[in-house]
Formats: sequence, structure tokens, C-alpha cells
Amino acid sequence: MKKRIVGVVGLGHVGAHVAFVLGMRGAADVVKLCDINEQKAVSERQDLMDAVMFMPHRVEYVPAAYEELGDCDIIINAMGKVALCATGSRDDEMGFTVPGVAGYISKIMAGGFNGCFINITNPCDVITNLIQRLSGLPARKVIGTGTGLDSSRLISAISQQTGLDHHSFSAFMFGEHGNSQMTPWSVVTFAGQPYLEIAEHDERFRFDRKELQERAIKGGWVTFVGKQCTEYGIASTGVRIAEAVLHDEQVIMAASVKLDGQYGESGIYCGVPAVIGAGVVERIMEYTLTPEELKEFHGCCDKIRTNIEKADALLKK
Repeated sequence: MKKRIVGVVGLGHVGAHVAFVLGMRGAADVVKLCDINEQKAVSERQDLMDAVMFMPHRVEYVPAAYEELGDCDIIINAMGKVALCATGSRDDEMGFTVPGVAGYISKIMAGGFNGCFINITNPCDVITNLIQRLSGLPARKVIGTGTGLDSSRLISAISQQTGLDHHSFSAFMFGEHGNSQMTPWSVVTFAGQPYLEIAEHDERFRFDRKELQERAIKGGWVTFVGKQCTEYGIASTGVRIAEAVLHDEQVIMAASVKLDGQYGESGIYCGVPAVIGAGVVERIMEYTLTPEELKEFHGCCDKIRTNIEKADALLKK
């Protein structure tokens, strides 16, 4: 039977955790480990193989060069330099990640890769856009974690506020995976009942919406300030998308996808809910936002466009 092969590029805090979660969840049969520092890949492989005996499923970890990722079903891109985010803005990684990613995408494609890219590297929407352009792959086969993690942070905040289990309601963050993202409260539902409707009759739901949105936006910085990185949440987000692709789940998740007229926006990657399955981005969900929410969303898209222009300028240097 065909083995499920997933490559991980960049083996820092995030990439190493992605590789570990892939094994612990049994998402892949083979995980190829790729890093600009070849010894790092060898060392991570040793550590991970030492853990395989205690994993619930069999998995093999293999160090690989960029050109050796051609047989992967999925490549999860996780390269970065998280110390550059100490300013509180993911945009400040751009000077490192844009030329870094641009330097190896062609090497990966030269190896015959024709699978799916899942991008984690920040600024996520900008780098996802860059990978799609440089790889030449169809937009539906290149996806970013985007606001998938931010949606999890929002759901966690609402769960703590209401005392309800995370799976008892549906909520999404829209826009960039950055400080300008927004919460469309009009699409938040509790077991099918709209949040705005239930809040009229239950005081437990009359919480400070702005404060909860800020908790979702700033959750990463709460994590970063004490450990100088983020690991578990973002690794789980990337692997969850990979699982949805590998198992053709047809699940609706927030992710960075290329818009083509949805919400009145085109030509950029941005975080919105999408159906994810074997075809990767199977369909982009288009909810009816209020005029105020739509205006805020357009502001997010403008921010992403500005950053794409900055990335293009870096590539020209």
C-alpha cells in the first residue's frame, strides 16, 4: 500500500514539533526532515526515532535534502527565525523568511514535487502567496495555516468565558495571521444558534467581545514572552490540515487560501474558512458578513497587499 509521506522544511521549535505531532497522531508513515543545517536534521531524526517505540503508530523519520522531497504528498514549510518577532509583529520576520523561502522552493520543485504545500512560516499569508507563485502549483494546492491557529485561540477564549467545551460552538478569525485580523461575530454559532441571538437571552454570553478578540490576536505573544517561541498550537494546526488532506475529510477550517472574488477580494492569500480535503482547498466558504465586518475584513486584505509589495521589493534586491 502507498505510504503517506510528509516533508517538514525547517526544524526549529515549530518544525520539530510538527514532526513529532505527525508521529504521535499517526498522520504520516514517513516524515522527511529537511533543514539548511544538515546536522540538525540528523540530530532531530535520532531524537524522534528514539521516541517511535512509544508512539501509537509506526512512523519512519528520514533526513532529506530539498531535492529529495519530490515524493512527498505534503510539504509543511516551517522555516523561520522567531527571535525577529520579539517586536510583537510577525511582519518583522519578512527580511529573513522571504529570501530564505525564495532560495529553496526551486530546489524542491526540481526534485519533481507535485504535492501540497502547507505553509506555517511568517508572515503566513505573504509567504503562502510567495510559495504558490514560485512553485507554479495551482492555488488550491498551496495553503497556509493562517487564522486556523487564531480561530483556535478565539474558541479557547470563548470556552473559558462560557464554561462550554471547545466543540460546542463554531467561531472563526478572518483576515491576516497578524495584528489586523478580526472576528466576525455574526457567524459565531452555539449548536446552530447564532451568538448574537443567544446573547439577548443569556447573560453568560454578554461578554466583552473586543476583549476576547484581543485575547485571540495576542495569544501568541502571551506564549512567546515566557518561552521565546510558540510550538504546540501551531504544530497542531499544521498537522490538522495535513490530516484533512490525507484523509479527504472535507472539513471546514479557517486557513490562508487564495481569494478569487470571495468577500469582494481577489489575488491574495487571506485567512477565511474553507473546505479542506484530498484536493486541498476544495471550496472557500463565503459567509454573509455585516457591512461593518466586511469593511474591517477589507482593511485586513489591504494590510496583506502592502506586505506582499514589501516582499516583492525584498526579492528585487
